[in-house]
Amino acid sequence: MQFLLTLACIAAATQAVTAHYIWSTLVTGGTQSKAAVRQPLNNSPVQSVTSGDVTCNVSPSPATETVTVTAGSSIGFILDNTIYHQGPAAIYLGQVPSGSTAASWDGSGANWFKIAEFGATFNPFKFQVEGQNQVATTIPQSTPSGEYLIRVEQIGLHVAGSPQFYISCAQIKITGGGSGSPAKVSIPGYISASDPGLTVNIYNPVPTSYTVPGPVVWRG
Repeated sequence: MQFLLTLACIAAATQAVTAHYIWSTLVTGGTQSKAAVRQPLNNSPVQSVTSGDVTCNVSPSPATETVTVTAGSSIGFILDNTIYHQGPAAIYLGQVPSGSTAASWDGSGANWFKIAEFGATFNPFKFQVEGQNQVATTIPQSTPSGEYLIRVEQIGLHVAGSPQFYISCAQIKITGGGSGSPAKVSIPGYISASDPGLTVNIYNPVPTSYTVPGPVVWRG
């Protein structure tokens, strides 16, 4: 019996690990780039929303490219796996402060704004990104030109009260932008650990509404 229990525990642990994933590739239009992404060291999630690791993951490898993107064009990320864990996703832009570059900025300070989010549908309840391997949006046309970090996150809510953040940041330079002035937040600091969108039990009772954590989406 003990042997069977051990095998069951190993199988469960293996399944949990294989269900983890990395946002490894930036997609701009029809072009893909791994070199522009600060690659996470492994596929384990960040589990503290107040940790500095929630900005761009745990000590990611430096990116070697900054991709030029035109305001108003499509942009997104591709996973090295498929999203198994139920939960929302979002895409943020971080405007690089004066005197820094996308390659040198660590993402600190109130410079971030959300440009897309992917929440839940109902009857039946399901998160929009479950089973997907890519998220994409459009850079708002009025986004000011300049260098940015673009950040993707998917929050696994399969363990009630213990959200898992799957995060990557990539380096871009936006051209052809406008004079928009989105409200900005700090990451960490953009979400409270007590946010209902993080503490929700998605199994019992099954939610009849859901709000994606973080600031509202800025559409320019």
